[in-house]
Amino acid sequence: MLGSRQYSLFFLLFGLSFIARAQNSDDQYRKPLQVVLDDIQKRFNVTIKADQALVKDKWVTYADWRFRDDADVTLNNVLAPLDLKVNKEGPGKYKLKNFEYHRWSVEDGWEHHDKIAASYHDVATWARRKVVLKQELYAALGLANMPARPVSKPIITPKRVMNGYTVENIAIEILPGVYINGSLYKPAKIRGKIPVVLSPDGHWGGHRFRKEAQLRCASIARMGAMAFSYDLFAWGESLLQFNSEDHRRSLAVTIQALGGIRILDYLLSLDQVDRKRVGISGGSGGGSHTTLMTAMDDRITLAAPVVSLSSYFFGGCPCESGMPIHQCGGGTNNLELAAMAAPRPQLVVSDGKDWTDKMPEHDFPYLQKIYGYYGKSGNVENVHLPEEGHDYGISKRKALYAFLAKHFKLDESQIQYVNGQESGITIEPEKALYVFGDNGEKLPAHAVKGFENLEKVFKAETAKNR
Repeated sequence: MLGSRQYSLFFLLFGLSFIARAQNSDDQYRKPLQVVLDDIQKRFNVTIKADQALVKDKWVTYADWRFRDDADVTLNNVLAPLDLKVNKEGPGKYKLKNFEYHRWSVEDGWEHHDKIAASYHDVATWARRKVVLKQELYAALGLANMPARPVSKPIITPKRVMNGYTVENIAIEILPGVYINGSLYKPAKIRGKIPVVLSPDGHWGGHRFRKEAQLRCASIARMGAMAFSYDLFAWGESLLQFNSEDHRRSLAVTIQALGGIRILDYLLSLDQVDRKRVGISGGSGGGSHTTLMTAMDDRITLAAPVVSLSSYFFGGCPCESGMPIHQCGGGTNNLELAAMAAPRPQLVVSDGKDWTDKMPEHDFPYLQKIYGYYGKSGNVENVHLPEEGHDYGISKRKALYAFLAKHFKLDESQIQYVNGQESGITIEPEKALYVFGDNGEKLPAHAVKGFENLEKVFKAETAKNR
């Protein structure tokens, strides 16, 4: 057996031998990728960091013909056919990566978006665009034939009384045997009809069970609204039915959208809920879900995507971009989908250390323009935190609380802070937030298990409405 260094040397020598005897059109001027990368480094005086797993056994056809006078152009010519790319880490410094369909360069994203936006210029032309996008979104998700809502009642755990709020865990059947699970936070005292805020979250560890999510939802409840914190598909308690790898299947985005619709169906059936004050706010992947849900469902009257929105990032998880929603209307992006919220109030929270870093420069002015069509430019706000990173930390939460207080007439003074954090809130252990018992023993007997069975149920239910 050859060692790794011996193998690399053998491969290089083999490649060089091949080059020496076969650099003509009969063999497509082929060279090993590593040899080509070495040539690029020497010719342009640059360095390219490359994991050997990405380079091994890869060949470049018409290799020398792909070279140009510019290193970036040459790298693109060489790597694009192999579904590879480089990230520029500094002047003359590159790192080899797999092609990322969901992540564009800033320039490409802006150029693509500006071409899209040139197709409308006032409320009438924008309204026509929205009609097309909304119709095609449902089709792209496979929800054009919306499955019937199960007639079962939600499964609700006993209410837990806290300091100024209550919590109860709820499972809602969204397809026969398929549940979406969450926790509903309510004010301890409810007078009249109150707002409700859907609170999906991103891919952070602990998801809705983690401290930050509990602080946010409990604080919203103490301000005077309900907050429903819920699992992503194949995440949290959904793992009782599906494997974690199922979250990275394309149908995940469809099931999450259907779940959000069914949550709204349930919450808006409650006598205490004000149907004119319905919000949604999630971070990261939950922010992508926030944008999609607001574009699809007019019952949502306020949106706050956090550290997610960008014209050049489409969401790298299939739960954000696994179905062709970004091909709707001849091509769209998350920024245009966010604009579909107009003129409903929308808060966009961005930071300086992820793909939202340039929000104030290009993307937010576009949103202001769309809201301006309705004479409601003030209804869209951007809180940009250039020194912060990708989280739903305290400054992001404070921005949300202020926005909710402003538009939903909530009492922000009910939130007190100690050492920079919301105080008086009980952080419950994870199992306290389970619907189906500590070990899933209360999961209904007819619950669907396994992704293949989910696909069968989904296909059967959507076929009924064709």
